[in-house]
Amino acid sequence: MQKRTKRAAFSLIELMIVIVILGLLAAMVMPSLTGKGEEAKRDLVCVQMKSIYDGALDMYKIKNSIYPSTEEGLAILVEDDSYFKDGKMPKDSWGQEFIYINNDGKIELISLGADKKEGGKDEAKDIKLSECK
Repeated sequence: MQKRTKRAAFSLIELMIVIVILGLLAAMVMPSLTGKGEEAKRDLVCVQMKSIYDGALDMYKIKNSIYPSTEEGLAILVEDDSYFKDGKMPKDSWGQEFIYINNDGKIELISLGADKKEGGKDEAKDIKLSECK
């Protein structure tokens, strides 16, 4: 009669079952994570625009009694180092400069979004300060 020895390794079937279970878990989790990176970038852009509006633009208005004109744009804020800590214009999450519009004192900041083009839908949609929550 042969003596049975104890196994110290997993069988191929046990390994396949573990791989299938991990695959099923990944399939359930991945859809909820997809798109969260772009959503976070869009949220960050809103925070940046609010910071520019509530910080640098308000300080400029206090100092000069008016907001910069559309023609002057945000570039005028970079000329004076007191508006931005590092003296550089902040860029959106995709490395693009913000578009600044002054329509008779009503300020709009715009990021062109992920596609870096005007317009767009869904994740490529332009982000406007007036639409940020």
